[in-house]
Amino acid sequence: MTKSRSIRLGAALTLGLLLAACGGGTPTVVAPPPELPTQSEAQPSAPADTQAAAEPEDTAAPEQPSGDVEQLPDAAGYTWGLVASGFNSPIFLTHSADNSGRLFVVEQPGRIWVLPEDGAQPALFLDIRSRVGSRGNEQGLLGLAFHPKYVQNGYFYVNYTDSSGDTVIARYSSVPGGDEADPGSEAVLLRVAQPYPNHNGGHLEFGLDGYLYIALGDGGSGGDPLGAGQSLDTHLGKLLRIDVDGGDPYAIPEGNGPGLPEIWAYGLRNSWRFSFDTATGDLYIGDVGQNAWEEINFLPGGSAGGANFGWNFYEGSHPYQGTPPGGIDLVFPVAEYDHGSGCSVTGGYVYRGHRLPAWRGVYLYGDFCSGAVFGLLQNPDGSWQNARLFQTNFQISSFGRDQHGEIFLVDRSGGIYQLQSR
Repeated sequence: MTKSRSIRLGAALTLGLLLAACGGGTPTVVAPPPELPTQSEAQPSAPADTQAAAEPEDTAAPEQPSGDVEQLPDAAGYTWGLVASGFNSPIFLTHSADNSGRLFVVEQPGRIWVLPEDGAQPALFLDIRSRVGSRGNEQGLLGLAFHPKYVQNGYFYVNYTDSSGDTVIARYSSVPGGDEADPGSEAVLLRVAQPYPNHNGGHLEFGLDGYLYIALGDGGSGGDPLGAGQSLDTHLGKLLRIDVDGGDPYAIPEGNGPGLPEIWAYGLRNSWRFSFDTATGDLYIGDVGQNAWEEINFLPGGSAGGANFGWNFYEGSHPYQGTPPGGIDLVFPVAEYDHGSGCSVTGGYVYRGHRLPAWRGVYLYGDFCSGAVFGLLQNPDGSWQNARLFQTNFQISSFGRDQHGEIFLVDRSGGIYQLQSR
């Protein structure tokens, strides 16, 4: 890890995206994940309607990890199998990387549940509903990330909006391996005064560099009235990077982007779920569009800080407002779709599991409104394959992955599903 410089609490931040509370009782495990297959599956050919996505400019051809597929799979041989149901507005799923096989499901009103690997019934891990404000469609408990050394320190991090509608980034602790966290252990890292009730986002994820990345929306309303996306004097419309181990409450890693010290990348409208490929470090960002275009942004692993994804000069790869100044370098999306195919992108993950070898290296993402699930795959020459692979009835609030790289889908209506063979 590179040298960091310490920073004190008090920096203003802001985040962004969707969701609403709905009813739900105590969650129930429907079926444990399937066993590993005894034989390798044959690699299917790509579907006929596969289309090439936009190719990023000035991106070197990738070195694909051994075993990555070269074609998007035929999705007809796969399905989303129900694993658990009965959650109250679930919006995220992740794991704690402690070899326990447990999954953690985040409910928007303010609870986190543990799903044991053996299929036992869920246990309540954390309940902070008394602190969480979830009246707005885009407010609530929105993000969760476990410290890379959770096994040693028991730390995990959450993003939530408080009763005033402001964003809080906080650290909690639990006994490693335990099924219950301490609600009284909260240590606040960041507080964010929200200018509007929407675009409260909330995704948090540790990169392969060990730093915590935080996606922040442009502040809300519509069309970026604050001009936040391109301003380097605000945390709004940015991807931040902080070192939670190097200072009190955090430090600034070397190599961040221009402007305020926490800024790592900018020009984002309303990122809803980003992820790092665990094999390559490649970064994928689902950025929700304004009125016409949803997009997936991409940076190769090892990219330097300072990337500008173009909002609000561009919505996707299409001009939106104003003219970029001369000499500015913009990173355009590698995939996009118009509102004939959906209305709110949900970023996902690259499949790195072992049960479904035909999916290795495929990035899965979806649309909250239409229930469509897409696949995205980079070719050896740097171009992209992009196709709709599933049409579901789910409200796709998130995807998730377990410690082994298997992929899950979170339906805001209450269910957790896993990508499986038929």
